[in-house]
Amino acid sequence: MNFDLTPEQDQLRDAVRALGRRYGHSYFVEKAKSGGHTTELWDEAGRLGYLGVNVPTEYGGGGGGLTELAIVCEELAAAGCPLLLLVVSPAIAATVINRHGTDEQRKRFLPGFADGSLKVVFAITEPEAGSNFHRLGTVARRDGDDWLLSGRKCYISGVDEAQYVLVVARTEDAATGKLKPALFVVPTDAAGLTRSKLDMEIVSPENQFLLYLDDVRLPADALVGGSLDAGLPALFAGLNPERITVAAMGVGTGRYAIERATDYTATRKVWGGRSIGAHQGVAHPLAHAAVQVELARLMIHKAATLYDAGRDLEAGVAGNMAKYAAGEAAALAVDTAVQALGGAGMTTEYGVATLLGAVRAGRIAPVSREMILNFVAQHVLGQEKSY
Repeated sequence: MNFDLTPEQDQLRDAVRALGRRYGHSYFVEKAKSGGHTTELWDEAGRLGYLGVNVPTEYGGGGGGLTELAIVCEELAAAGCPLLLLVVSPAIAATVINRHGTDEQRKRFLPGFADGSLKVVFAITEPEAGSNFHRLGTVARRDGDDWLLSGRKCYISGVDEAQYVLVVARTEDAATGKLKPALFVVPTDAAGLTRSKLDMEIVSPENQFLLYLDDVRLPADALVGGSLDAGLPALFAGLNPERITVAAMGVGTGRYAIERATDYTATRKVWGGRSIGAHQGVAHPLAHAAVQVELARLMIHKAATLYDAGRDLEAGVAGNMAKYAAGEAAALAVDTAVQALGGAGMTTEYGVATLLGAVRAGRIAPVSREMILNFVAQHVLGQEKSY
């Protein structure tokens, strides 16, 4: 058992940390509050190869795995720049295309993922279905050689920044007549695809949208994998990377908050000559949060290692646990940092309260803590399914 990064991974971590700190949390917040996007950071990270670390070298990527992409997600977040599009585009969409796309789809899309010039977002969530993807109402039906997609999606991140959206729909199995999942690559400017921005109480440069698909016509080659049999494996191929990279982003955010708080409490003096960090009532909560963040970080490392080794079932368990642990740890770390800073913790200047909404959302999405506990109870503890 080895907890050390390789020299190459260490170099990647240092380089991404330096890039993130050059931009910093003030850049992130300014973009979010002005309605802008972190385009400059994204483009530079793409040029440097950080966005394509998990794309095969034959398509211009770094040839690494989810471990390397988790490092990128964590370190940018630790610099105060948690980029949600890293999860939906390089982690979910690029993985799905790489593992289950046709040869033509790989050649068409993967080079853009590798250099960051292509953004593809992910659309699975629906208003009525919630966490139950078996109840998805978005349907794809054949019309000659084409496909027609109709339905609604909600909480879809970054549609206004992306060229394509990877849509999960249901198609009729000709053999059984039952609906089965399929994934389609849909241009964001396709006729019949409209969107409505959701107003969110989260400081983030990535916007959330409702999507409406009204007989969106797609060519046959928009179907991921070129076969309906590829649908379910392709869908699940994106879920573990999603959970692991969301967890990495949460751990990075927790590290950032703890660093901000400890820098402040080590120098802030109110009662006599001692810093407020010398008092256990301040130091112990921060130390407790640091322990929780590090424990979550270890589980992320385990999950990514299992995933990169091709041990998908084990990675599924570890990935869910990592996501749960990181969601709890990040929320604790940011809340504790705000408390330690007192009134300063609620200001934009000190840069921790701006993350409260994001870390609270991390306990809900992309899968709620309750559904993860259901998963662990059933698949790890052998309990009867409760839902």
